[in-house]
Amino acid sequence: ADMFANEEGGPEPDWVTTEREQFSDFRDLNKDGKMDKDEIQHWILPQDYDHALAEARHLVYESDVDKDQKLTKEEVLDNWNMFVGSQATNYGEDLTRNHDEL
Repeated sequence: ADMFANEEGGPEPDWVTTEREQFSDFRDLNKDGKMDKDEIQHWILPQDYDHALAEARHLVYESDVDKDQKLTKEEVLDNWNMFVGSQATNYGEDLTRNHDEL
């Protein structure tokens, strides 16, 4: 009700329909109409998805200007805001340490 107040006779927004479909197709695995602890855990930490790898790929994709699949010091510095805001660098904390690979 905080995000969508269903008014009688009013159409449901597309995003609500999409969320309902996501819930029934992917979140409510045992189809009981609610999410239990295991379903919430699967949603937040899916076993088939590597968050660190996905974030690393995202950082390389967004920062690798010459698309050689390698980041130069300049590419990292030119996109510092992407790295400082990333969980992969502990929100920039790891960038303040000496790294000879950089």
